[in-house]
Amino acid sequence: MNALRRHRALTRIWASDPGWKGWFTTVNHTDLGRMFLATAAFFFVVGGILAMLIRAQLATPRSAFLGPEHYNQIFTMHGTIMMFLFAIPFFEGLAVYLLPKLLGTRDLAFPRLTAYGFWCYVFGGAMMIFALLAGIAPDSGWFMYPPLSSTLGAPGINPDFWLIGITFVEISAISAAVEITVTVLRYRAPGMRLSQMPIFAWYALVTAVMILTGFPPLILGSILLELERAFGMPFFQVAAGGDALLWQHLFWLFGHPEVYIIFLPAAGAISTILPVMARTRLMGYGWIVAAAVSLAVLSFGLWVHHMFTTGIPHMGLAFFSAASTLVAVPTAVQIFAWIGTLATGSPRLHLPMLWLLAFFATFVIGGLTGVMVAIVPFDWQVHDTYFIVAHLHYVLVGGFVFPMLAALYYWMPHFTGRRTYFKLGTTAFWLVFTGFHGTFLLLHWAGLLGMRRRIDSFEPGQGWELINLIASVSGFVMAIGFALVLVDVVVNAMVAIRGSRDPWGAGTLEWAMPTPSAAYNFASLPQVSSRDPLYDTPDLPAQLARGEGYLGDPARNRRETLAIDVASAEPRQIVVFPGNTLLPIWMAAITGLFFLGMLLKTYWLVPISAVGVITCALIWVWSLGRRRPEGRLPVGRGLSLATAAEAADPPGWWGSLFLLLADGTFFGALLFGYAFLWTVAPNWPPPAYAEPGPALLLLVALGAGLALAGPRAGHWVVAVGSLLLGAAGIAALFLVPDPSAHAYDATVWVLVGYGLLHHAVCLLMIAVVAARRRAGHSAATTRGAERVSHLWSRYTALTSLVIAAAVGLPGALT
Repeated sequence: MNALRRHRALTRIWASDPGWKGWFTTVNHTDLGRMFLATAAFFFVVGGILAMLIRAQLATPRSAFLGPEHYNQIFTMHGTIMMFLFAIPFFEGLAVYLLPKLLGTRDLAFPRLTAYGFWCYVFGGAMMIFALLAGIAPDSGWFMYPPLSSTLGAPGINPDFWLIGITFVEISAISAAVEITVTVLRYRAPGMRLSQMPIFAWYALVTAVMILTGFPPLILGSILLELERAFGMPFFQVAAGGDALLWQHLFWLFGHPEVYIIFLPAAGAISTILPVMARTRLMGYGWIVAAAVSLAVLSFGLWVHHMFTTGIPHMGLAFFSAASTLVAVPTAVQIFAWIGTLATGSPRLHLPMLWLLAFFATFVIGGLTGVMVAIVPFDWQVHDTYFIVAHLHYVLVGGFVFPMLAALYYWMPHFTGRRTYFKLGTTAFWLVFTGFHGTFLLLHWAGLLGMRRRIDSFEPGQGWELINLIASVSGFVMAIGFALVLVDVVVNAMVAIRGSRDPWGAGTLEWAMPTPSAAYNFASLPQVSSRDPLYDTPDLPAQLARGEGYLGDPARNRRETLAIDVASAEPRQIVVFPGNTLLPIWMAAITGLFFLGMLLKTYWLVPISAVGVITCALIWVWSLGRRRPEGRLPVGRGLSLATAAEAADPPGWWGSLFLLLADGTFFGALLFGYAFLWTVAPNWPPPAYAEPGPALLLLVALGAGLALAGPRAGHWVVAVGSLLLGAAGIAALFLVPDPSAHAYDATVWVLVGYGLLHHAVCLLMIAVVAARRRAGHSAATTRGAERVSHLWSRYTALTSLVIAAAVGLPGALT
């Protein structure tokens, strides 16, 4: 088969549906990556417009441009949109588009999961935009601190849009994180060991694991606050055994890692682009990887950095202050490695390089002010002033937006197949750079003069007037610059002339394909032996086009790629991908009905939509695998492999493993909240609290033991164990008839409800495996599904034991 016939055959197999239908049925990562990026850019525009309204209001004292009610909604939505609807989704879009191309594969691990996550993001974001346009947007600040956000401070529906909408959107983040993690570990090109991965893949992997462990505490906090608002469960009300500080702990357990979740992908783009602009190789690859991992670990020990003024004991203040200062070390390692890369190369001042230089100038200032606010006495002075606002923007705009603009201009020829022709980009750069520093450098000064954040107006005579006027004018200059960036991108994408395949002379695999890329990425999959394959094998694009790699023969007429061993990078399985389908958008829409029912208090929608989601999930799972094994099939280069459906560790097992990592973090945050309230909140334990006693504990332990024995004893034993555990949970709920009476009672309900939900999931998994067996599926093709169900059963059993100990032991020992 010649290259043209191969291209036509692969395009027929991998292409999205033609016309408008393709936007809704596509599961191709290239399409979905572009859709993610375009949607995130739209939300950036909306957030930017809100920022300009804020600066217009604060340009002069006693401004009547916006009333307090509308101002509170606008600044709440500005922070919410920029953090949740722009920054993380933009990274997700870039990773979804780039990772398979960088790694030398044809798609992400779970294409339908990518599409489901995208549509959850769109529907959740649309919910937030509707609230903004309808005048019922959240108005308690994007931190949503109780009691401002509880029924005590906000009895209307406004905070519910935030709590439910953000929880809905974060399904997208968790989905993307599972997708990215499994793809980086199992879907690299054969021969690409972990030490030979493109540096961006390392950053994406670290960021994805951080999302899986950083987002669940916020999801838990949102659920608890919504349960308080909807059903009166008093998790954050002091009079009933709750504590508002619990929200701050849960929020900042997410919130401070979130800063590094935003920064690390940008750092990955810098580490990828900078060596190309400097015409050299990256200095200190291993040190940079170690620094990124260290930064991720340290970021989870900094959340109290945001709570220094809440009465933390002095020992805690000292520990978290030291940790907040220590985090500068791995950041500095990366910055000095980048400076060393520039010093050993010959930098070219192309537009991406200008944005990287803007990053250096801006982010270093933000990092230095970050060290300043890590010092407790200084933080006491500037906490909740505009100094913090300025620091936050220097870190997030300098540390994320500027590198992402460099990435946009660097990879735009790959997106469009055209080279940059018009020169609006340079003018836009100078407007954005000067406008940004004119705005936020001055706001540091305003903060030091005592200007409080979150105020909708200020009185004259305090020395803030000229600062705010110049900052507002500079803000509009910056906005004009960003508008020119959008115009420049659109014009160059539509009008500019065709460019070469690799305009920058880069060495990574995404430039080994024609641009814009075909739906299948690579005509055949490469064998990789270095970090920069195009430098070491300049003829690689032609070799792949001739089909000299793996899976170059599309004779089986289906979407295929390879899964490799994590450590050795040897090919292990043939992965068969699903085709175009409406299932992800339908499942996302039904999931949206579940959240809509909670939001509008139309609770009859909740069970109906839950049944709909379960039905879609069963259809989704049932379509996987085959009835009979296919045996070993040729993949090229003299190698034959079995399909993933016949493997003991299929992609679904790896996906479940990392989904359970997020699930376990959620459970750990729930236990943290339970222990925090028991230790700190008043009226704990309540005068009369549940005392399940030894009998219930024995029943739960018996059920857990049976479930843990499942892999040896069979699925029906696991089912019996789950049923026993479920019965124990229901019995425990009857001992706490009123969850609104005290925070302890509410916490017991949530703990036991968590266990019951997982038992139901396990029983569904067992039922699916049993139904497959009854339908004639062989033992070889159901082995992977059995391992997935065993994994979930063991997790459920262990968490049930912990729940039993948390709920039952205090009563049994008193």
